Amino acid sequence: MVEEQKVEGKINSIFDSFTKESIFKNKSFLQIKHLPEDILHRDEQLQQVASILAPALRGERTSNLFVYGQTGTGKTICVKYIRDQLLKKAQSTGAPLRIEYLNCKLKKVADTEYRILAELIKKLGGEVPSTGLPTDQVYNKFIEIIESKKQTFLLILDEIDQAVKKISSDFLYNLTRLNSELEQTTVSIIGISNDLKFLDLIDPRVRSSLSEEEIIFAPYNALQLQDILKQRADSSFKPGVLKEGVIAKCAAYAAREHGDARRALDLLRISGEIAERMTEGTIEIKHIDMANEKIDRDKILDIISAAPKQFQIVLLASIDLISKNKEQNTKIFTGDIYSLYQDLCSKSRNEILTQRRVSDLIGEFDMLGLINARVVSNGRHGRTREIKLLIPDQILPRAREIIQNNLNF
Repeated sequence: MVEEQKVEGKINSIFDSFTKESIFKNKSFLQIKHLPEDILHRDEQLQQVASILAPALRGERTSNLFVYGQTGTGKTICVKYIRDQLLKKAQSTGAPLRIEYLNCKLKKVADTEYRILAELIKKLGGEVPSTGLPTDQVYNKFIEIIESKKQTFLLILDEIDQAVKKISSDFLYNLTRLNSELEQTTVSIIGISNDLKFLDLIDPRVRSSLSEEEIIFAPYNALQLQDILKQRADSSFKPGVLKEGVIAKCAAYAAREHGDARRALDLLRISGEIAERMTEGTIEIKHIDMANEKIDRDKILDIISAAPKQFQIVLLASIDLISKNKEQNTKIFTGDIYSLYQDLCSKSRNEILTQRRVSDLIGEFDMLGLINARVVSNGRHGRTREIKLLIPDQILPRAREIIQNNLNF
C-alpha cells in the first residue's frame, strides 16, 4: 500500500509539472511539416521550381521535375511552398490548375500501382474499392475524373524512389503515357527523392519518357542551420528559455549528420520536452546532448522494427553471439554468425539463406552503423570480416525484445 502511494505521488508530480506554465509558446513551429512564410537559404531552388512549373498558369503542360537531396535539405518544404503560391495565383487569374500531393512512403497507400491510383481518385472526389478491380479499370476511372474539365494537373510524388522500389518504374511510365489519351487535361509529375541515383536505376525506356528537369538540394551548413533554428525558436519558445550555445550545439550536431534541418529541429524540440520533464525552465546544452542520444536510440530501434525477417534473424544472431563472446573477450567473424543464424532459422521455421547473402546483410548492418565489419586476411584461407557491435548496451535488451516478438520466439 505504501509502495502504491509512492508511485501515485510520483505520477501526480509529473502531471502537476505539466499543468504549470510551459516553456513552449507554440511547439508546432518545430515540426518539419510546418511551412514557414519565409524559407531561408533556398532562394535559388525556389526560383528554379517556380520557373519550371510557371507555364501551368497558362494552361500549358510543364516539364516533369525531379528534386533530389538528402533528408532534411528542404526539398518537400520548397515544393509545397511553390504549390501553394501557384494555386493562389491560379485562383486570382482563373487558370484551371489542379495540384495533388502524395507521399509514397505511406503504407497501404503507395505500395501498389492500384492503391496509388485509388488514393488519387479519392483525393479528386471519386471512389473505387481498395482492391478487386483490374488496374486498367482504375486507370480509366482516373482518366474519366481528370478529363471531366479542361485543366492542368500536377502530381507531386514525395519519396518517389520508395514507390519504384515497391512497385517498379512501370507505373511512372504509365502515368507519363496518360497524356497521349487525354484531350482536355495535361499531367506532369514532380518527383521528390532522397536518392541522388534514383533515375540512373530505372528502366531507360521509362527515363526517356519522363524527359525530366532536375534540381539538386545541397545539405545546409552549420551557420545556415543556426539561422533556421533561430527563426523557428523565436516562434516556438517563450523569451529567455534558450541558454547560450544551445542553437549552435543543435546546428553542429545536425551539420555533422549531413546538414539535416529535420534533425536539427527534432533536437531542439526534444531537448525542450526533456527540460520540461525535468521541471527545468530553461534549455541548456546538457538537454541537447540528452536529446541527441534519444534520437540515435530511437533511430536504431525504428530500423530494427521495420526490417524484414531475414534481416532481423541475422541481426539477432550477431547480437547474441557478440554479447556472449564479449564476456570472454574473443573475436567474432562472419562464419560464426552464419552458424548461429542457421540455428535461429530452424528454430523460427524460416528459410536459410546462403552464406553470401547473409554476408551481404552484415554489410548492410555496417552501412547502417549497427556493427563495424573489418576485413581481415586468413592467409591462404582467404579473407573474412571481424564483427563488432555498435548498438549501445543500454538499448540491446529492447532491440532483442523487438526482434524476438516479431519472430515469435
